[in-house]
Amino acid sequence: MRPLHPIDFIFLSLEKRQQPMHVGGLFLFQIPKNSPSTFIQDLVADIRNSKCKPVPPFNNKVNGLFWDEDEDFDLDHHFRHIALPHPGRIRELLVYISQEHGTLIDRAKPLWTCTIIEGIEGNRFAMYFKIHHAMVDGVASMRLMEKSFAKDPNIHSIVPPWCIEKRRSQSDKKNPIRQLNSKFTHFKQKMSIVPGVYHELAQAVHDRRHDPDYVSSFQAPACILNQRVSASRRFAAQSFNLDRFRRIAKALQITLNDVILSVCSGALREYLLSLNSLPEKPLIAMVPTSIRSDDSDTSNRITMILANLATHISDPVERAKIISRSVSNSKNRFKRMNQEQILGYSAFVYAAAGLNIISGLMPKHQAFNLVISNVPGPREPLYWNGAKLEALYPASVVFDGQALNITLTSYLNKLEVGIVACRNTLPKVQSLLVLLEQEIQNYERCLELEPSQNSHHKTHLKQVG
Repeated sequence: MRPLHPIDFIFLSLEKRQQPMHVGGLFLFQIPKNSPSTFIQDLVADIRNSKCKPVPPFNNKVNGLFWDEDEDFDLDHHFRHIALPHPGRIRELLVYISQEHGTLIDRAKPLWTCTIIEGIEGNRFAMYFKIHHAMVDGVASMRLMEKSFAKDPNIHSIVPPWCIEKRRSQSDKKNPIRQLNSKFTHFKQKMSIVPGVYHELAQAVHDRRHDPDYVSSFQAPACILNQRVSASRRFAAQSFNLDRFRRIAKALQITLNDVILSVCSGALREYLLSLNSLPEKPLIAMVPTSIRSDDSDTSNRITMILANLATHISDPVERAKIISRSVSNSKNRFKRMNQEQILGYSAFVYAAAGLNIISGLMPKHQAFNLVISNVPGPREPLYWNGAKLEALYPASVVFDGQALNITLTSYLNKLEVGIVACRNTLPKVQSLLVLLEQEIQNYERCLELEPSQNSHHKTHLKQVG
């Protein structure tokens, strides 16, 4: 049995009926030309008839404080095949994903499901994969999925994600004596983090008083985003041309991630203005940040950055500069610490926020207003049994008290945006997709950037009404 990582345990503890703690991905494929009419049925049959056995973490279920192998693994429970109701528009696809993403995963079994969806207009099919956040973080899930697909359209071997063997770590190859020495060394490393964490905590107290760019866990304003949520979800997604963001970043001399946060900030500002609900103080975003230092593809190795979204500022350029400075402030702090120190620091600073999310006692008093996450994705085209992956859209977690999550990932030269919200709390959240495009255009006008030939990238998923 493999012990739960502390962060994995936290994600399991956070789960409740109105707060499922799984992440998902919607993968949209183009069926190859001249394929038989049974292409999808054949693909499903090949997967079901495959003799490959699931590997960790896909064959692991929760057993107390450990991951234990499921000796009664049932593929039919985890792997499903459905067809959209006629006429198979994107609307029907998004409605299905919205419904499925709000459903809890059965904890008596390994915490994942995979659904093949056929009957999509434009000779396409989709795969919706959801997996509990206790099993993987965003970076790990992306690595797992990339290993399942081929870079060559002529490769037709079907190896489902749950059968991809992961590379054995060096620790797995050690003899018992070396493993004991390793545990002793690990204990000493744990104890050595205390001075560094104490120093950074003291510095944080000083910065909170004197540094205007420091973002504390006590300054998020009350907002309609921060209400109790139900189990109902609304999923909306769209693709944008990544070069547009890169050109804005170059013109402003800030990072690509800063531009992404700035565009989201502008869209959120307009969305809240349209509801007459924009707080006077700036919204605070929690930005998950990977601290993974290896090529592993399981568990969680993340911390969080609190970013000032400067939504109280109307000028987009000034807003971007404030966002960039607040993010740099947190990044510089983490650069002074190693991975263990970062985890220790984060556990101390955000403990109260975590307890509030678990208990739900004060949904209107949150350490942050929403989650905005950006996960780097594949740069080369991918194929599955010859079918080209057109787009992949992330779907993440909505917390009780944070009714909106914006997760983005890159694929080829596109930025894929997945928005998840509580359908009963936030009205017309799909309008954020239109507002994102408008905000990109605002920056292009302010910076006098001439639109490139592909500036208005054709989207695969349009907003759902």
